[in-house]
Amino acid sequence: MAERGKNDAHIVEIPVSVDGGEAVGGDAVATPFLDKAEAGGGHPLGEIAASAGHLLLLKLWQREESRLGRRACALEARMDAARRDAFFLCAAFLAFHGLSLALLFAASVATAAGSEAPTSATCRRWWAPSSLSLAASLALAAAVQLRVCAYWRASARLRRDRGEARALARVVQELRMKGAAFDLSKEPQYGVTRAKCASVEGAGAWRPLQWCHQNIVTACLLAVAAAALPSGKFILCA
Repeated sequence: MAERGKNDAHIVEIPVSVDGGEAVGGDAVATPFLDKAEAGGGHPLGEIAASAGHLLLLKLWQREESRLGRRACALEARMDAARRDAFFLCAAFLAFHGLSLALLFAASVATAAGSEAPTSATCRRWWAPSSLSLAASLALAAAVQLRVCAYWRASARLRRDRGEARALARVVQELRMKGAAFDLSKEPQYGVTRAKCASVEGAGAWRPLQWCHQNIVTACLLAVAAAALPSGKFILCA
């Protein structure tokens, strides 16, 4: 009986868990788990970690995703700056015209107070303030147009980058799901994404209408400048 108890104690082994979740205790317990893992196949991420080519490709694509994300943030900041600058320039444009009209009106009132009718010399010089106002208006409108163009260029670049980021995210997700079965020669469909974006933009808006939509701010400023041009003659000669 003593010999039998000794043999039983030698045969029965209790696995002990250690740090990392691995079981140590005997081949009779560990072998079935290894056989089951080999039969069912490893996790795709484990297969990627075991394959140098797949792991390198995943790291490169993740780095590209990070780069596209940083560039998207920079483009959004550039769009915000262009929109803010255009707003301040438009405010300066309106303030300049308001001040110039106020000064012309004050000059006409002073002239009328000195005589019953405006002198011919004052009326003949109406083009001087109008020309100055037109030159300043064109300069401010050109500055606004530059900021508007910068905004739309950044917007178009941001749309392309977001399309590339979506294509890259799809192929990275496919790599993570397939693991070692993923074809290393496969690349993100950047060209297809750009073609789709261009076709959507072309079909979504008529070209002249799209141009008017993008340059409506500058068109309004030029309309205000054209309306303010003859106002100097009307104020000084009326």
